Amino acid sequence: MSHANPNVLSMHAYTPGEQPEGTDWIKLNTNENPYPPSPKVVKALQNEIGPDGASLRLYPNPTSKPLREALAKFHGVSTDWILAGNGSDDILNLLMRVFAGPDRPAGMTTPSYSLYPVLAEIQNAPLIEVPFDRTFALDTTAIAISGANIFFLTSPNAPSGVGFSTAQIADLACTFPGILVVDEAYAAFAAEHAAALVTQFPRLVVTRTFSKSHGLAGLRIGYALANPEIIVLLDRVRDSYNLDRLAQAAALAALQDLHYFYDTIARVIRTRAAFLEKIRALGWFAHPSQANFVLVEPKNARDESGPAVATDLFAFLKQRRILVRHFAKHPLTSAALRVSIGTDGDLAALAHALDLWLNPATPR
Repeated sequence: MSHANPNVLSMHAYTPGEQPEGTDWIKLNTNENPYPPSPKVVKALQNEIGPDGASLRLYPNPTSKPLREALAKFHGVSTDWILAGNGSDDILNLLMRVFAGPDRPAGMTTPSYSLYPVLAEIQNAPLIEVPFDRTFALDTTAIAISGANIFFLTSPNAPSGVGFSTAQIADLACTFPGILVVDEAYAAFAAEHAAALVTQFPRLVVTRTFSKSHGLAGLRIGYALANPEIIVLLDRVRDSYNLDRLAQAAALAALQDLHYFYDTIARVIRTRAAFLEKIRALGWFAHPSQANFVLVEPKNARDESGPAVATDLFAFLKQRRILVRHFAKHPLTSAALRVSIGTDGDLAALAHALDLWLNPATPR
């Protein structure tokens, strides 16, 4: 197609986690919340639709003002510090539109969220990568001198689950001269987060999503928390009516039931701890996750057979209709599987499958 932009012709699209057909799968591959949203969300959606669905003929609030007001109250800032979007991916896209281009490189740690390179390619922006080592320790100095105009840091990191301290992020916000984006898709499951830092650092942006923490991945709700000067720029380039009326109603209801929110998060964290204990009892390696997933190496010792072992286990689990994620292309993840934290029942089924894989004579 000669009429297309060359950078689009050469780019590779983002590949999401597999969404299988049917309901008999144990789905531990896309970090969805294993629990349904608050009952208040269901009621709010029913009320919004009404008896005949007539409200759906009307456009939603164009700026998501009621939701932004609720988020501002939650974070202790004024409304002009908040921008709502169609999932946090929408916010990341807006940030790239404003701050990345052919002469303004974007940066990221690697491995990390595989959407970042796609968004950079769309903008025809050079991409600067700061690699992790096996520890996934944050190299703030390398990021600070990377030369990126905008830098994306997922905290906790995906796919490792390793979290970064507020002090580290504050140090990076001081030393990095560009726009620092802390993508906190998994912050609800972590011990520390950076949201409170945005009022101290004018070039810091924190992005959040309702997908994982509130069980609303199907409605696509995200937001940015940043200095109003940045929010104004993002607002200029966002799509009109970028958050539909059902999503706005659901997010508002979720914020009105924080007791349910904190209870659900605590359940996921308890299951995560039990799963990590199980994995380590097998002699396998797992990073100390601060997210709602765990990166697991099926062998204690890392050697040349590691990637093949991970591939074999991935296929075995899929045959048993248990989906996990295998990032086979990166050397730090090729010998590992990423397992989303499901219900206790989901993880019990996974544990049984692992026993079968390790001991084929185990009763089925």
